[in-house]
Amino acid sequence: MRQSNRGKVDPFIVMDVMERARAAEAQGRRIIHMEVGQPGTSAPEGARAALAAAMAADPLGYTVALGLPELRARIAKHYRDWHGVDLDPARVVVTAGASAGFVLAFTALFDAGDLVGLGLPGYPSYRHILTALSLEAVGIPTTMEDRFQPRPDQIGTDLDGLIVASPGNPAGTMLSRDGLGALVDRCASEDVALISDEIYHGLHYDRPAVSALELTDDVFVINSFSKYFSMTGWRVGWMVVPESHIRTVERLAQNMFICPSHASQVAALASFDCTAELEANRSVYAANRQLMIDGLAAAGFPSFAPPDGAFYVYADSRHLSDDSLSLSTRILDEAGVAVTPGLDFDPARGAGMLRFSYARATADIAEGLDRLRDWAARA
Repeated sequence: MRQSNRGKVDPFIVMDVMERARAAEAQGRRIIHMEVGQPGTSAPEGARAALAAAMAADPLGYTVALGLPELRARIAKHYRDWHGVDLDPARVVVTAGASAGFVLAFTALFDAGDLVGLGLPGYPSYRHILTALSLEAVGIPTTMEDRFQPRPDQIGTDLDGLIVASPGNPAGTMLSRDGLGALVDRCASEDVALISDEIYHGLHYDRPAVSALELTDDVFVINSFSKYFSMTGWRVGWMVVPESHIRTVERLAQNMFICPSHASQVAALASFDCTAELEANRSVYAANRQLMIDGLAAAGFPSFAPPDGAFYVYADSRHLSDDSLSLSTRILDEAGVAVTPGLDFDPARGAGMLRFSYARATADIAEGLDRLRDWAARA
């Protein structure tokens, strides 16, 4: 049978690493997971309780395509509370995770063949979703000196769009208000549509992240309940779109997804009332971050940009190997630690980098660093 060129996307390598780690665990090995960006905590207790109550009282059928009105209103309030932005709830779209938000944003903004810029290293699914939609991902090489964020002078009229992430994946670095503002201004002057990936907002350590909505309304913002709210498997996120694009996105959402999971929306709404639990989770990530910063050098990985947010460190591994894929396999096999090769995030330069996630329990991170240090002494 025929196969489309759009379907010829590269694998999401971290998922392959997860599968190898699972297979090792099935053989009885204890694996320390530093590969996947998934909180080790469950959804907030209040979210789970709200869903249990809703399931007892309601069949939980379809919602409207843009999401539960009360959830959209609560998300709008979230922007007022966190960012001082007075946001019309009509501009909020609840999605089946941030991934659905990217599909809706790319489909609403771009036509086949359009060029969309993204910083490298960067979240690999940006590239793969763009390819599957017959769009062209244009990698913008970034450097450790620029904290792995694109510069305004790298954005030109050849691009139709730009996606930025702050905090970013895989490096966890953030743009300052001035830095994000400069990119906003550059995109406006060059007629480049801007998409701001803000799914790690809330997971910051020295200063809060700046939302692009603090600077402009002419932006698509993507967010999620997966990271700060610890609800990865619930597959619920949101986006904020300009008023001019609400009906376009609504039509696309109706046809592509019908609606996000009703059950997950109920839990998401309740999660906003679980601040104490969520902030306790963040304090664990903060402790893990410090362990990583202090321990990676001793574990054989001294060169990285200290992360401002999220729960990742992107470290240079060229002194050990110029093939991060085979290196990650060795580390899994020999040290029992799952890490992600940089090739997932930068096909050209990622062969010399590894990403370490510190999203799991502090004891696991400490044990993983001990294993890495012992492995490095033998390597």
